[in-house]
Amino acid sequence: MEITNVSEYQEIAKQKLPKMVYDYYASGAEDQWTLQENRFAFTKILFRPRILIDVSKIDMTTTVLGFKISMPIMIAPTAMQKMAHPEGEYATARAASAAGTIMTLSSWATSSVEEVASTGPGIRFFQLYVYKDRNVVAQLVRRAERAGFKAIALTVDTPRLGRREADIKNRFTLPPFLTLKNFEGLDLGKMDQADDSGLASYVAGQIDRSLSWKDVKWLQTITKLPILVKGVLTAEDTRIAIQAGAAGIIVSNHGARQLDYVPATIMALEEVVKAAQGRVPVFLDGGVRRGTDVFKALALGASGIFIGRPVVFSLAAEGEAGVRKVLSMLREEFELTMALSGCRSLKEITRDHIVTEWDGPHPRPAPRL
Repeated sequence: MEITNVSEYQEIAKQKLPKMVYDYYASGAEDQWTLQENRFAFTKILFRPRILIDVSKIDMTTTVLGFKISMPIMIAPTAMQKMAHPEGEYATARAASAAGTIMTLSSWATSSVEEVASTGPGIRFFQLYVYKDRNVVAQLVRRAERAGFKAIALTVDTPRLGRREADIKNRFTLPPFLTLKNFEGLDLGKMDQADDSGLASYVAGQIDRSLSWKDVKWLQTITKLPILVKGVLTAEDTRIAIQAGAAGIIVSNHGARQLDYVPATIMALEEVVKAAQGRVPVFLDGGVRRGTDVFKALALGASGIFIGRPVVFSLAAEGEAGVRKVLSMLREEFELTMALSGCRSLKEITRDHIVTEWDGPHPRPAPRL
């Protein structure tokens, strides 16, 4: 069957992957309300397309922290990609590089920063979890710098792991033939079997619950790399993040895997953008499956978006070729959305190109009789 959109990869992944692995990638926290809402909220935004504009040439290029990329569609950090495909993060890195975009490598990758760097040129960011042992953190950040990574995406929504019931039921743990490669030499690369989720136990043992804004400052003393704060959902935290020296903000609810009943990221986006006041770029992850979703995020003020699950699902289905296809499908859909909305460059995408359910009265479709 020919794949014609990003979402179709999920069903293929479900058929191919062991249940424990698929559930780990697919599930959200608790009732999974936010998981559904991350997608559903995009349906509350409609287009106001402008017509009779010459759209024979469309420019999707942009810069992120000074790095030029081919489109505002980037790869979010997702853990343990070798569970999806033997080439794991290597395949993802090559696909991102071929598409001319940024890959974010997870701290909990099954390939190390050095291994990913060895795949060839590419702009890469490193997602960081802060461990109780700060020497581990400092070492990891230095390794990422040396391997040519260009920014740190600091995950700030995980002092404890969210309650992911599928992982508890499945007694999730990293398969024995894999390790968290970045921690292999530090005796932190393995995950023990636990009575609930092996990952939850690992986080409880290793990740620092005392993480606070002062640590964001500390991080700037050990690295010159720009720091993106990933996991911001409110205006208040946006302002504090900027004061604390963040180079950018990623509006994220961790793929709806942490606190359930937080808003969809697309619903939280505008509040964060307004609070940032253009001082730093604001990005979004969560629920993006269509080029139309990308356009909606940019119309609400995002500088770009990151995709997570589509990467692991397409990786499971078709390896590197799958990830390439996801990036190219999103790119083509986004380009088409721009053309049909009358936008020739990203700067032409404005708030006036959309109307949202929270904008107050606007014409509703007449009910079908």
